Amino acid sequence: MSKIRTRFAPSPTGRMHVGNLRSALYEFLIAKHADGDFMLRIEDTDQERYVEGAVDIIYNTMAKTGLIHDEGPDKDGGFGPYVQSERMQTGIYMKYAKELVEKGEAYYCFCDKERLSSLKSEVVEGKEISVYDKHCLSLSKEEVEANLAAGKPFVIRQNIPNEGKTTFHDELYGDITVDNSELDDMILIKSDGYPTYNFANVVDDHTMNITHVVRGNEYLSSSPKYQRLYDAFGWESPVYIHLPLITDENHKKLSKRSGHSSFEDLLEQGFLTEAIVNFIALLGWSPEDNNEIFTLDELIRDFDYKRISKSPAVFDYTKLKWMNGEYIKKMDFDAYYEMALPYIEKAVTRDIDKKKLAEICKTRIEVFPDIVELLDFLEELPEYDIEMYTHKKMKTNAETSLEVLKELLPVLEAQDDYSNDALYQLLIEQVEKMGVKNGYVLWPVRTAVSGKQMTPAGATEIMELLGKEESIIRIKKGIEKLETALA
Repeated sequence: MSKIRTRFAPSPTGRMHVGNLRSALYEFLIAKHADGDFMLRIEDTDQERYVEGAVDIIYNTMAKTGLIHDEGPDKDGGFGPYVQSERMQTGIYMKYAKELVEKGEAYYCFCDKERLSSLKSEVVEGKEISVYDKHCLSLSKEEVEANLAAGKPFVIRQNIPNEGKTTFHDELYGDITVDNSELDDMILIKSDGYPTYNFANVVDDHTMNITHVVRGNEYLSSSPKYQRLYDAFGWESPVYIHLPLITDENHKKLSKRSGHSSFEDLLEQGFLTEAIVNFIALLGWSPEDNNEIFTLDELIRDFDYKRISKSPAVFDYTKLKWMNGEYIKKMDFDAYYEMALPYIEKAVTRDIDKKKLAEICKTRIEVFPDIVELLDFLEELPEYDIEMYTHKKMKTNAETSLEVLKELLPVLEAQDDYSNDALYQLLIEQVEKMGVKNGYVLWPVRTAVSGKQMTPAGATEIMELLGKEESIIRIKKGIEKLETALA
């Protein structure tokens, strides 16, 4: 087989959807696994949906994720231009559309909006669409030429016979055969001279020697029409791989409303790029073993598109958070600290060693914004219920906690060294003196100084961070709170 060449061909319409990123990733992995070429092509034929700055988003996303293209608008590999609007200027799409007209595989259509709106419509996948009745196919060559000479607006439509069947092959779904009567005469060239997405794809993929095409399975229904174009031209069609739908946890199509449908959404929510790429790789594909953590290089080594599932892939947000937490744990500390610092500064303004705060959070967070909720008690003691002093395992309750705190207060007031080690030694001596287990003393202290059920550090670590003055204030508040409740 010739050298594998894949392409990522996004439309610049806004943020990078998770589904698009998955297609890009799989195209990249297929190419790199086989030592082939990965191309970037910008499909900007839909001028109405074009969003300013969206091309930059595409470039930035690919750079951040490591999906580096071998060819593209900025890297000419001899198949340019790589932007469809620029390709259109060369006349390539009109040239091939006219070739189909000559072969009887396409025809000029001059129908105006009024006539088109009067046509019968049918509901396909919940959408009402008009079915063209081939009216203009019956125009004579002279009529067509007269209309063109008069400057009458036109589109060029694919001519699909009403009889017979068309078979299309997909690597995952196998052979798909449809009755031609179910296919409509889709537009190839629009009235503004631009090619439709579907037609441009076929022409570009062929002329750029693309061997493998990856796209969502929502395109399966259109695929027989693409096959007819390949057959009409006498071209070999590429290997097609249609990916399963990505759904949310409720098995509904992943939409913008989910809040995590784009790469940018996920970055803003504190996810690491490496974790996002790893997670997206597993949305539909599974390795031979049960491994779930992959670097990009490992994905290149292990990726086999034949292991892509046909079943919908569920975007499990909880799993992504877990995976992100695993990546944070493995991060170089300096890189981690740089990303954590804005969140630490948001949570704590008092003079506390920020690096220590970063250290205690590193293994306890799944996304960076978790830091704020984890540390906010250091800024200000939250309101808390005295029920928190009751811990069955530690054998503590409000009464025992009050007793412990009152006994400890003068000891803590007399202590000058508020380092973690010195404080821990002091409390352990108190434990031994009282003849109780560690938790019997440490739990009430931690509750009093944090006001939280879950903290990123133990009692003495928290006291070291707070310092002597603030720790004593909080112990006293705890005593007062308990005395009031028990009075």
